[in-house]
Amino acid sequence: MSGSTSSDASGPHARGPALEPLGPVLAPLDMTVHSLPAPGDAVAAARQQRGRWQALAVLLVCAAPVLASYFAYYVVRPDGRRSYGELIDPQKPIPALAATDTQGRSVDLRSLAGQWLLVSVGPGACPDDCRQNLYLQRQLRESLGRERDRLDRVWLVTDGAPLPEAITPGLADATVLRVDAAALAQWLAPAAGAALADHLYVVDPLGHWMLRFPAHLDAAGAGRARRDLDRLLRASGSWDKAGRGEGEGVVQ
Repeated sequence: MSGSTSSDASGPHARGPALEPLGPVLAPLDMTVHSLPAPGDAVAAARQQRGRWQALAVLLVCAAPVLASYFAYYVVRPDGRRSYGELIDPQKPIPALAATDTQGRSVDLRSLAGQWLLVSVGPGACPDDCRQNLYLQRQLRESLGRERDRLDRVWLVTDGAPLPEAITPGLADATVLRVDAAALAQWLAPAAGAALADHLYVVDPLGHWMLRFPAHLDAAGAGRARRDLDRLLRASGSWDKAGRGEGEGVVQ
């Protein structure tokens, strides 16, 4: 036997082989805790979001009449049908023109805004074509039935000639104003080859001239014009009511 001091590998005190792991070593669990928003921050965020929605709602309410009026411009052609009147693009707002009523009092033409208007133009002597337009203007308004109070008749007289007594009774429910013809051309205009007095013009409650009926309307044309007016009034019925708001209107 040799004098080696090493122990017999097979002896009772021998160390056994290293143990292999039974499976993959598990990493320690990540116990990181993410910070939560403070209750006050959540309330502030909710309040800010609610404020934004409220501001948007107010904006939509304020813009509704404008949006509705632009919608009304185009409902005269529902389902692809064309309007009888000619749509004016872009629409032209009432200018700041001086006018006078039948008593000679000064009136700002912009005070006509706030109501649908059916406008006729002509000289004070009002020849036959002028009288025909005034007659059809009145008939068109009356044909609207209960909606007629949402449409005002306006006759813009373009000179200083006295008005014929024969037509005065028919103007009882109309607004008659004298306006310089050259100044009026800043706002209204006839179709090519026609005169300013040949047409009836439609103005919306925001004061925009937006429709021009063909010159020299006859009975058949008046019926088609009536359908245009009816569609306009129905389309704007949710926001436009009869009469003008406080502080609006024209001196009669």
